[in-house]
Amino acid sequence: MNIGHIIRILARTGRSTGRLLGLAGLAALLFQAVPSSAQTTGPYPNHAIKMVVVSAAGGILDTIGRIVATGIGPNLGQVVVVENRAGAGGIPGTEVVARAAPDGYTIGSVSTSHAINPSLYPKMPYDTLRDLVMVSHTVNLKNVLVAHPSVPANSVKELIALAKSKPGTLTFASAGNGQSNHLSGEIFKTMAGIDMIHVPYKGSAPGLTDTVAGSTSIMFVDILSALPHIKSGRLKALGVTGTVRSPALPDVPTIQESGLPDFNGNTWLGMVAPAGTPREIVARLSAETSKVLNAPEMRERLLAQGVEPVGSTPEQATAHLEAEMKRYAAAVKASGAKVD
Repeated sequence: MNIGHIIRILARTGRSTGRLLGLAGLAALLFQAVPSSAQTTGPYPNHAIKMVVVSAAGGILDTIGRIVATGIGPNLGQVVVVENRAGAGGIPGTEVVARAAPDGYTIGSVSTSHAINPSLYPKMPYDTLRDLVMVSHTVNLKNVLVAHPSVPANSVKELIALAKSKPGTLTFASAGNGQSNHLSGEIFKTMAGIDMIHVPYKGSAPGLTDTVAGSTSIMFVDILSALPHIKSGRLKALGVTGTVRSPALPDVPTIQESGLPDFNGNTWLGMVAPAGTPREIVARLSAETSKVLNAPEMRERLLAQGVEPVGSTPEQATAHLEAEMKRYAAAVKASGAKVD
């Protein structure tokens, strides 16, 4: 079985994150049985690779991480084993990568919080630019502001009016203190002039679960994870982030259209490795990741679900990270967001 087969399987799974995850996990198990004769020759890699996903299982970072892990494994001739390390803005999981041997056998799947954390945390156990190298800017994500059906608002304008009439009663879930959707909520509050209560979780998946259950009122979440709940009526889509509407939700206006013209809540995901990892290994991991994400069938499927495949070079990913660190430093300062 090769990457073409994987992509065709994943492309036919529909739009459920759970089904994508299930097939990605199943394929990973299957690849453990690939005989040595099918493995690539050469000194790297000659045993399994560990991918540390810095979020809980079931969220978008985990989903994309497993799709990449399942896809690059056959071309590298080794299984890529996913290890979830959630919490604290992804810092514990990222530290595992930063402290690992720089030999290409430990990589990390990170999110926008990788660029936010240096501005949010006074002390970090690693230096984001010195102790890690970017392998790839994997995907960009449009997020959607969703509400539980019990919330008496069907648009961003109605939500703002509701929050102003009942200050401090609405709650918004996030993937954790300092995560991008936490900052999106804080910036939304500031720009709209409203008061809402932040409820942090250890990852987007549990936060989304509680929003679907009605334990929290609203949440900024990636479209891929939210779409099944929106289509089933378990959540209402009030507005999407970015400057243009999403092909996955063409009837849902952007938040910019809805009265907050300067609002930007898009996020991104990336891959990192320990500093000092040989350039040729970083380049190979980057190239294989790009092949997986930009294969025609996979690209079409991800775009339809609000995920924009990127698969950049390490140099492009580094430039993007540095720009995002500056952008979020300004956002953290302007919003006054703090880690509890």
